Amino acid sequence: MSKSSYISEHGREAYLERVQEAYEEFQETDVFRYPEWLYGPPKGDLFEVEVEDCPDFGDTAFVELDSGRTAFLSVDMQTDFCGPDGYVDAMGYDLSLTRRAVEPIADVLETVRKTDVDVVHTREGHQPDLADAPFNKLVRSKAAGDGVGIGETPPDGMGPLLTRGNENWDIIDELAPVSGEPVVDKPTKGAFGNTNIEMILNRQGTSYLVIAGITTDVCVHTIMREANDRGYWCILLKDATGATDVGNREAAIKQIKMQGGVFGWVSDSERFIEAVESKGD
Repeated sequence: MSKSSYISEHGREAYLERVQEAYEEFQETDVFRYPEWLYGPPKGDLFEVEVEDCPDFGDTAFVELDSGRTAFLSVDMQTDFCGPDGYVDAMGYDLSLTRRAVEPIADVLETVRKTDVDVVHTREGHQPDLADAPFNKLVRSKAAGDGVGIGETPPDGMGPLLTRGNENWDIIDELAPVSGEPVVDKPTKGAFGNTNIEMILNRQGTSYLVIAGITTDVCVHTIMREANDRGYWCILLKDATGATDVGNREAAIKQIKMQGGVFGWVSDSERFIEAVESKGD
């Protein structure tokens, strides 16, 4: 049942009573419980993921997820963002700062692929004719890349930067999708405005998004904000994200934690893997 359906059937006051009940239970248990009244019986196993600095900095809380309604979202793990001769490399950034996400994501994928947790990948890039690339984005990319921007190939590069169909645009081999895992192609930093991601998530019955990828402060953050606004429960795995600037990455993570989790919650790959492996115990 959706929120609007519940309000239509039971009224606003009944809905607010559910909110109050969830709040009071959180006060007693430090757990945001799975709302069966809203989603129906669990499709899979319930498991609790520890999140940090919630509701206040220094506090620890838990979010209870339904494995059958959870998707692990791997954002833009492409050569263009974390590989040699890609877009980030052409701009002169330290690739180790974005590649830091590779190993933790690989560990999560190895774990969740043995379960009923879904996996979804995103991939940023533009059509070969750049018809979907805004003029200002193209100009900025040339300035940042010392004259080589989106749609152009760097000296000795493997292909046009951030352009669909090229090797550098694709997801790196270590984190490549396996059969049955959807890949959402997007021309934007976000994923919800110009893609079929909501259709995919609705078909899967997703209510919980566990998010990782690159870059923390740009695409990852934008997608998390979009998803939060649409009512998804979002958890960022902080060690499974990377950015071209350390300060920006840390600030992006801190922003999520503000106001008790203004865009969701923050955990890490180890705590998430431990929770997934213990589900059903």
